[in-house]
Amino acid sequence: MWMHNRQHYARLADFGYNQLMQPVNCSRHREPTHIVLPTIGSAGDVLPVIGLGRALQQRGHRVTVLTNPYFQAMVAAAGLELAPVGSVEEFRRGLEDPNLWHPLQGFQTIVRRAILPAMPIMYDYLATLDPKQTIVAAAGMCFGARIAQEKFGFPLITVHLQPTLFMSAYDVVEMGGFRFPGWMPLRFRQAYIRFLEERVTDRLLAPSVTAFRAELGLAPVARIFGRWMHSPQRVLGLFPTWFAPPQPDWPPNLIQPGFVDSPSDAGEGAALTPELAAFLAAGDPPIVFTPGSAMQYGDSFFRAAIAASRQLGRRAILLTRFRTQLPATLPPDLLHVEWAPLAALLPSAAAIVYHGGIGTLAQALAAGIPQLVIPFAHDQPDNANRLQRLGVAARMNPSKVTADRLAQQLRWLLDASAVQARCRELAALVDFERALADACAAIETVGETQQ
Repeated sequence: MWMHNRQHYARLADFGYNQLMQPVNCSRHREPTHIVLPTIGSAGDVLPVIGLGRALQQRGHRVTVLTNPYFQAMVAAAGLELAPVGSVEEFRRGLEDPNLWHPLQGFQTIVRRAILPAMPIMYDYLATLDPKQTIVAAAGMCFGARIAQEKFGFPLITVHLQPTLFMSAYDVVEMGGFRFPGWMPLRFRQAYIRFLEERVTDRLLAPSVTAFRAELGLAPVARIFGRWMHSPQRVLGLFPTWFAPPQPDWPPNLIQPGFVDSPSDAGEGAALTPELAAFLAAGDPPIVFTPGSAMQYGDSFFRAAIAASRQLGRRAILLTRFRTQLPATLPPDLLHVEWAPLAALLPSAAAIVYHGGIGTLAQALAAGIPQLVIPFAHDQPDNANRLQRLGVAARMNPSKVTADRLAQQLRWLLDASAVQARCRELAALVDFERALADACAAIETVGETQQ
């Protein structure tokens, strides 16, 4: 597989795929650069990267998104190039794996299905490019980009959408359903983090990473997830400090510009469909229910959502690409929607009940609406905890979801004046445009220290 991908990208290089575009005017008066954005994950992970890429292109750069071709239409809608990583069929098989949403097995599933298979493909693509004319801004789990930086000297900025990707003894995130007690002495928390790095993440990652590095003549590395994957040049956290304050053991070269917007027209429409717009205009603000764009095992979630809406006497929007999770027919005050631009939808909603994905979270904060988070795995539990501490959300474990509990929590969120006031307060702090400009500037300047 690795050799096949090397031959594929070697052919691309023969056809001039790695040549820079012709110079154009840049709004920041910088020379045009080829900026490569490697990323993996679901739409919530990829769409913010597409938004970042489009902004960089508007500033005069050539931009290539290095990700699964499942997102080809979204990348093309933003006017960007896509270099494929894997196949659409592989991506869909990953979505069908129920272990992807398991609190303990979810990370192992991502490692096996996405992180490790993408590593040699991303490295091989970058090996066809000129490090002197390229900047790489890669999601942290794109290890092929980090290895290419070591091998070829690419300017690299590591981009994190979620604070869970920093393994911190000062701010221990919930993992696998386990919350480390915050009152424990620091030395115990530090020992716990080292245990996770050495006995959990390194055991999953190190054998394959070490074998691939050995093939390239590179030495083994340790503490892969906690330390090595962060670029020594610059780390970009696309979330604000009020959501996740920086910690003493986070990378010292970290910049946190804030949440960046996801381009709505990179989905299936820049505006609300006529049907959805008419539904919103026909009555009181509805509650939006969604278990996430990639979740196709949400039958019980939607059953409880429908029953809770009936109890509350509230209209609802059921947002999912997988129609089979819903009853064949719905009453007129419930509407199924496959896709909607959240930036346009959520300001007209009363609340949102969802999985806690970072992209949806940012849009809900910007819309100033209460959030009921039902986290399944990955960064979702930590995101839910942070929202609770901020006073804008409630949390419910998936195994505890019933119609009665949903209705009780939603009634409290919708009636609590303190929650509503806090939602408005934080909405005023979300500045997508400024965060995007600051993120672009951080990427543009990452290579200047070595020039």
